[in-house]
Amino acid sequence: MPQIIFLPHDDLCPDGKVIDVESGVTICDAALANGIEIEHACEKSCACTTCHVLVREGFESLDESDELEDDMLDKAWGLEPESRLSCQACVGNEDLVVELPRYTINQVSERH
Repeated sequence: MPQIIFLPHDDLCPDGKVIDVESGVTICDAALANGIEIEHACEKSCACTTCHVLVREGFESLDESDELEDDMLDKAWGLEPESRLSCQACVGNEDLVVELPRYTINQVSERH
């Protein structure tokens, strides 16, 4: 069973977290199921960028992003070549190391 290693994030998981996850589960669903309250303003419908993550290791094991995801990612804060929308990126058979960006472009957050 692959693991997702979430790097420390000041607000969402200050100590980082390592979780076991089944292949085929999205990074967003895995995070939420394990107490990492990643934003997902569009309810995981690929209509915003609030669940943007940086896949630092294992990026190649993910399915390629589609045109809709790429168009949304163009609007993400801190876009990098390893950027994905966590609601669209399904875990494959390899471990992932994921960094949660410090900011999102979400104008309103229910956490604040």
